[in-house]
Amino acid sequence: MRSDSANSTVAYDFTQLTDIVTRMRSQRRLAVIHGGDKTQPGAVIYPTHNPRSTKTYHTVAKDIAEALGELGFEQVSLLADDMTLPQTLQQHQIDLAWLNTGGVQGYDPVCHTPAMLEMLGVPYIGHNPLNSSILDNKHAFKRELQALGIATAPFVVSHPFQEPFRPETDPQFQRVFADTAGPFVVKPVSGRASVNVFVVDDARELGEAVAKIHHLTANTALIEAYLPGREFCVSVCGPITYRQGGFESNPQPFAFSAIERVLDADERIFTSMDAKGMTAKRMRLLSPQDESERELRSQLEAIAQQIYRAFNLTSLVRIDLRQDGQGQLYVLEANPKPDLKRPTPNQTSLVAQGLQDCNMTYTDLILSLLGDRLHHLFGYQPNLIPHLQGMLVP
Repeated sequence: MRSDSANSTVAYDFTQLTDIVTRMRSQRRLAVIHGGDKTQPGAVIYPTHNPRSTKTYHTVAKDIAEALGELGFEQVSLLADDMTLPQTLQQHQIDLAWLNTGGVQGYDPVCHTPAMLEMLGVPYIGHNPLNSSILDNKHAFKRELQALGIATAPFVVSHPFQEPFRPETDPQFQRVFADTAGPFVVKPVSGRASVNVFVVDDARELGEAVAKIHHLTANTALIEAYLPGREFCVSVCGPITYRQGGFESNPQPFAFSAIERVLDADERIFTSMDAKGMTAKRMRLLSPQDESERELRSQLEAIAQQIYRAFNLTSLVRIDLRQDGQGQLYVLEANPKPDLKRPTPNQTSLVAQGLQDCNMTYTDLILSLLGDRLHHLFGYQPNLIPHLQGMLVP
């Protein structure tokens, strides 16, 4: 690779990444950005609605910032995502930001902060505005999957600002589900932690469930076929990883933590993290020693890698999947901001649970995500980081 920036004629290749990271530890300022609180004075001009439901993710942002400190980065700030952010970034002279925010308020809030940083010229670790919105909006993501030929559960949508949803007369529903009596899953197209997700056994009850989601979120509702099989998730990020003391360049996006979600006997879908904390008992890492599980794990990883490449992603994402009654895998949705909580004896995350199996630690993952983003910026988008070109030594 060669930098095409007008500010630099220095060629970049992967072998320089370690030196760049070493210099950044002492010479550059990083910020981990968490969601702001719209109720705080000065956070927004007018507090409004967030259909995604509000959460600041401050605790996880603190975990990331502390991990960066442990990795030797001397200047790491923890900043709130609100209308003061541009001024705060300038005051702190931030060189690189880490997005751990789902936005503050309004529609499509996940894309607001990356869009702001693009305008400000501050590079960041996280998805670009377009991919942030596509990944967070389940109907947009599923339409892209259909276009790519990637299996996803059949679905229709109902918008809150149109006529009430009546499955028996809705032409879209009749086209997709003419021969299906149920059950169905009804959910908001944008949400977090499985909040406001319902299983509806009879199509005649869909109107009530859809109206409830419209009332709770003032956003579009998605109706999809309920899949009765096992439920899984898998994480995937870029091809640059850090483990056992060094960076590695892998030929494919790095897929890891292929996990089966463990459901209780009375759980037909995964219960919200807000209602049940994420513990190791609620997940089961697929074993590479078991032949059948090894094959299933390979399938999950291949699907995740296909999605990462097809959507041209540049940051971590978690893919949720479920089997039908015959064992066929279907992609349910993607999480563009998966939980990066540092594991503790009592709690963990779906992303971190499989790290030990990959000979990686939590801090290895944090450095992997940072290194992969720097590799991409220096190698493919140097025009976005003119202020960092000094990290390249001829």
